[in-house]
Amino acid sequence: MNMKKQKPKAIVVGGSIAGESCAKALVSAGWDVVVIEKTRGPPTQNPTGAGLGLDPLAQKIVQSWLHEPELLYNNTLPITVTENLATDGEKKISWVIGREEGAKFLNAYWADLHGLIYNTLPPEIFLWGHQYLSFCISEDKLTVKVRAKDLQTAEIIEIVGDLLVGADGILSSIRQSILPDFKLRYTGYCAWRGVFNFSENNSETILGIRKSYPDIGKCFYTNIGSGSHIILTELKKEKFNWVWYVNQPEPELKGNTTSVKVSSDMIEELHQRAEQVWLPELSRMIKETKDPFLNAIYDCDPLEKIIWDRVVLTGDAAHPTTPHSGRSTNMAIIDAAVLGKCLEKDHLYSALEEYQSIRKPVTSAQVLHSRRLGQMKQGLSIPGRKLPFDPKTASLEDSEFILNKNVPLFDVVPPILDSIFRSA
Repeated sequence: MNMKKQKPKAIVVGGSIAGESCAKALVSAGWDVVVIEKTRGPPTQNPTGAGLGLDPLAQKIVQSWLHEPELLYNNTLPITVTENLATDGEKKISWVIGREEGAKFLNAYWADLHGLIYNTLPPEIFLWGHQYLSFCISEDKLTVKVRAKDLQTAEIIEIVGDLLVGADGILSSIRQSILPDFKLRYTGYCAWRGVFNFSENNSETILGIRKSYPDIGKCFYTNIGSGSHIILTELKKEKFNWVWYVNQPEPELKGNTTSVKVSSDMIEELHQRAEQVWLPELSRMIKETKDPFLNAIYDCDPLEKIIWDRVVLTGDAAHPTTPHSGRSTNMAIIDAAVLGKCLEKDHLYSALEEYQSIRKPVTSAQVLHSRRLGQMKQGLSIPGRKLPFDPKTASLEDSEFILNKNVPLFDVVPPILDSIFRSA
């Protein structure tokens, strides 16, 4: 009689895009998966300001996961140009210091992308409203046991599996369990984020933006002022997405979050500062944006390792990064795809070693590059550099460095993903 081989089981902590991407990749690799997530359920609407750009490799991976690959294009906006502008806030003028044609990004809402991937997975694998508490490896090192709390009933549950995947973000509890002395590095600045809905706003504001940014809709704009920069892109459904980075002391955060509580006085100060720093058309749009929010920006030096026995980290849990190279979501998706392909092999430990050897050199280089980009665009001091970057007097070398094409290993497709990249 043929005995059916029991599937290995993975416990994924984190139900965001990193976690669900791991779930999808592991299910595709023949694993049973359970996902532990503390929020009560999947997102049902677009969170304000949560725009992201998918690079070509991440696009191919997501398409390979979808039942209908064209759904990705139906829910995103193609970006074919990136442009860096120097802005003189006193004279109210901007000029181009760098431009790239032929980009191949797709702009998406976080919640739309999450929904696309989530809808390809069995909903019963998700334990919504459960908070991770702890884990332990069995004495024989053959299993891992995770304890979690049902936030509605306060019941403590235990789940035993073959692998624990920490995909629980920049403030990862899994990482903290393994590295109790670990601390994130505050970058010296925070990010104001907002979405301007121009389906219900003043047409003069829209005309002003389209006049000042004629390629909006296909271009990713970065405006760099003195000690600050702001990005502007268009999203589907008649929205402009903006992110403004502001130098300030590290804020006092409450709870397990990088979000800063925002007051009406803080928003009023934001509006006043926008008038001083940016072009009138841009500051007007910022003023008319409803409910902007604020995040403290952190990263960390690359970790020495991202695997421990039967535990592996992916996404921001493995490599906390600043947003300036657009890598966070992309790295998380690629991590998941590589991990899934590695785990198609029978030997767990060699599969995890292979995953680490493929991903760690790439993510480490990209995290450090993104850090330097942020320091430059914010006019901060940089080790080995005599003077801070000034967009008004930017050298050709500096203007070239901040172009997106210089992200390390950006175009490298891991051989283990060749089949996905060529077929999707």
